[in-house]
Amino acid sequence: MLGAIEAGGTKFVCAVGTVEGELIERIQVDTEMPEQTMPKVIAFFQKHPIEALGIGSFGPIDIEKASNTYGNITSTPKPGWGNYPFVETMKEALDVPIEFNTDVNAAALGELMHGAAKGLDSCLYITVGTGIGAGAVVQGNLLQGLSHPEMGHVLVRRHPEDTYKGRCPYHGDCVEGMAAGPAIEERWGKKGLQLADRHEVWELEAYYLAQALMQYILIVSPKKIIMGGGVMKQAQIFSLVHKQLQELLNGYVAMPQISERINEYIVPPALGDDAGITGALMLAKQALESKA
Repeated sequence: MLGAIEAGGTKFVCAVGTVEGELIERIQVDTEMPEQTMPKVIAFFQKHPIEALGIGSFGPIDIEKASNTYGNITSTPKPGWGNYPFVETMKEALDVPIEFNTDVNAAALGELMHGAAKGLDSCLYITVGTGIGAGAVVQGNLLQGLSHPEMGHVLVRRHPEDTYKGRCPYHGDCVEGMAAGPAIEERWGKKGLQLADRHEVWELEAYYLAQALMQYILIVSPKKIIMGGGVMKQAQIFSLVHKQLQELLNGYVAMPQISERINEYIVPPALGDDAGITGALMLAKQALESKA
């Protein structure tokens, strides 16, 4: 039995499951202050003895195992969670091997092993919701260097008719600042769900997302791109992103996946909302294998 945590800014999903990726039982816990949230998380796993735990967490986090602050949530603006020792807390409570990474890296791993990118050795997973983040698997390994990717904060060109200043507290008009759910609501005065029939809303959204995708393709060259999150549940957004991305690339990346089969190359998550928790379960599998 393996344990998995998908730690998000609004909720924690905790689950137990098998090495084959089958989820057996789960709970959802609101993301409050650590002293409210973590006892509920720990209690769930103490009722379900596990051999290893995988954690996919909101960030930024420290995933460098040689670091003194490995396993911490670091500079998050989420009240109470800055510099929180996530891995240390769970190790003290459960005493099992733990693998720790970002929620979007976990989702990329889940989709690679059991979802839309199954059978490939690389993919990119992007979530477009309250924020924008992306994780990647490259040649079978989660992308990591100095730290984990922070692709939601790449800079994009402003649309010439868009006067919205951008919402990111760090960068203003990065892709998250211009295209995440809260930016849509602030710009248009309504939530995305209430704007489904406003074509201009989604044309502008695709304008910014396509720019970000172009950068990811040129730098990471993933074999599949999976786009999840609440904003991407608007059915019309995918075709608009496909069209604008092809126009931006202008034939430069001369691959049939982009020029002929882009609707098969950039897709929704096959695991739906379970991409992150399934990926966290696969992180637990890696922790178990490392121990062995």
